Amino acid sequence: MPPAGEKLAIGQQIRLVFEESESKLPGSKKNDLKTLAGKLKDQSNLRLQLMAYAGGEKLSASRARRLSLSRALSVRSFLIESGVRSTRIDVRALGNKTTEKPVNRVDLNLVER
Repeated sequence: MPPAGEKLAIGQQIRLVFEESESKLPGSKKNDLKTLAGKLKDQSNLRLQLMAYAGGEKLSASRARRLSLSRALSVRSFLIESGVRSTRIDVRALGNKTTEKPVNRVDLNLVER
């Protein structure tokens, strides 16, 4: 997360890590997301892509996809409650389609509208 006065940049990525079986937004990340929402309001040329992943030895591919979707929707709901328009948020639930660690995460990518 960039410091308070700093603008957001296209291509910037913010990573939210989740516990293996959790889909609720970690409370420790809410302030970061509120700051992000405030900065997005000032930069109407940006939109967010939420790339959600889930993994674990006991997760089937379909269960991983559902869990990743729940995580993405949890982040999306919080951003909308914080003032980001839903039309500026894209959600992609990618399940276990990653080898990058940590596998239980949501990556927020900033892209131009």
